[in-house]
Amino acid sequence: MKNLLVTIDRLCDFDEIVDVRTPLEFAEDHIPGAINAPVLSNEERVIVGTMYKQVSPFEATRVGAAMVARNIAHHLDTLFADRPRNWRPLVYCWRGGKRSGSMTTWLNMIGWQARQLDGGYKAYRRDALERLGALPQRFRYVVLIGHTGSGKTRLLNALDAAGAQTLDLEGLAAHRGSLLGALPGRPQPSQKAFDSALVATLSGFDRAKPVFAEAEGRRIGSITLPDALLDSLHAASCLEVEARREDRIAFLLQDYAHLFDDPAFFKTQLSKLVGLHSRERVEHWHRLIDENARAELFAELIDRHYDPAYGRSSKALYTGLPHAAHVLFRPNDADSLDQAKALLAQLAETTPALG
Repeated sequence: MKNLLVTIDRLCDFDEIVDVRTPLEFAEDHIPGAINAPVLSNEERVIVGTMYKQVSPFEATRVGAAMVARNIAHHLDTLFADRPRNWRPLVYCWRGGKRSGSMTTWLNMIGWQARQLDGGYKAYRRDALERLGALPQRFRYVVLIGHTGSGKTRLLNALDAAGAQTLDLEGLAAHRGSLLGALPGRPQPSQKAFDSALVATLSGFDRAKPVFAEAEGRRIGSITLPDALLDSLHAASCLEVEARREDRIAFLLQDYAHLFDDPAFFKTQLSKLVGLHSRERVEHWHRLIDENARAELFAELIDRHYDPAYGRSSKALYTGLPHAAHVLFRPNDADSLDQAKALLAQLAETTPALG
């Protein structure tokens, strides 16, 4: 099999990447673009692993081989049934061992030009972490900084639609980044899956163009941002996004309306602020939830929590903030794309480094 092994730098040489790990392993993270053709199901892998420890390696291997053979046969009859004669797949498992070796052997016996990834997913993961240490430093960033409710993410999406190069970290993390930032019905990816998506996104950027990104803390929900990216963002040029107070309240009423669908969860999240705020104040916010006093609640959160926190964190972390360009954004208006286009034209004229 040695002559069938290829290294991580040759991913682009193949027609398709086949991940033969279990569905659970695949769901946690996988090489971007890979398909899942498990040679052991989640349950089968547990059975084989238990037999290996409690019975014997020989019996575990014998039983596992039968399972692998049946699963490969199923994939040949279904998933791979329409692959052409000259199909060139790259196959990988956890460490580039027996699971991917079995699939690669059978595919080559049929006549396809299959190869096995040397080191498997572990080699890919190691490479991804190394790239996360180097890739972020290759680009010039423009960081959108502004108070909660100013519509920074909406502006970032509009800039993307207007043709700018954007890095939507909250989109990749499936979280808005704040205590109340969980997206309804959308779980966050694993840390490994986020890292893979970030590497893929950064790898597609043009180094000659600035990258617009939103200011973030070290963590976005359960996701931790890599140090190299944080360092690059903290040293970047800044664009301070401003919005009128009434527009910010209206924006939060729209963007966080789902929180009132689950008042108990909403209260639980706000209770985590005890320590930063008095218990009496947090209990007052709980009463506003019970009274459905939405505008009053968000106005108080803006004045007493979000704005003071913004003043403490952003000024300390983002060295370019004192020299930031400013934009007045209307986050609730339907012309966000036009606003973004006008901003890019303004930056190109007044601040070429940001345009």
